[in-house]
Amino acid sequence: MGCILKGGGGLYARMVIGAVLLAAGAGSRLGGRPKSLLELGGVPLIRRQLIALSGAGVDEVVVVLGHHAEAIEAAVRDFPVTLVRNPSPDDGQASSVRTGLQALSTRLDAVIVALADQPMINAQDITALIGAFKKRGDASMVVPRVAGEPGNPVIFEAALRDEWLAGEANAACRRWRDAHPERVRWFDTDNVRYRVDIDTPEDLAGFTARTGHELRWPVALATAT
Repeated sequence: MGCILKGGGGLYARMVIGAVLLAAGAGSRLGGRPKSLLELGGVPLIRRQLIALSGAGVDEVVVVLGHHAEAIEAAVRDFPVTLVRNPSPDDGQASSVRTGLQALSTRLDAVIVALADQPMINAQDITALIGAFKKRGDASMVVPRVAGEPGNPVIFEAALRDEWLAGEANAACRRWRDAHPERVRWFDTDNVRYRVDIDTPEDLAGFTARTGHELRWPVALATAT
């Protein structure tokens, strides 16, 4: 029997994947400081996310800024990414998703939406998510789920971006997922990294208690209030 595949490349055709990395929040529950600049092992969380996306083979990344834009831009300007600013970051996460989607190129097969304040996500986690997307069947979106709870990042077919941009301003991600459960495939896993993000001082303390690692503010932000 001859080989099914010719020219290598694995069982799936090469996908072109873009990502929207959300970093526009005010960090109001953490003293009005940018969560994405918290450091783990001396590396800002947003840089860890960019390293993870790159390591997983993501082709294009748009970083959405809003509050604290100058400080965050300084931390990532050496990465080959597109930086855009949400002019109304307080309008909610959906507005930042929309801003990022508008800045992506049109040559993509799939899009990942990721949060800049997830300290544990690594390249293997992104690769596993992409693998689940390739096996999604007729679904349009794949969402990680841990112990029955949805996590991040999420991935969806690029055609869905056009659907969102043509619709209501806040008809994206979670709202779309809830409205179209038949088009969502859940990626059930025991990998708790998909569920860990940082919003409050309690999250910081809980992270240290669970992992033994401490998230620290850079010196310039350590005494900010």
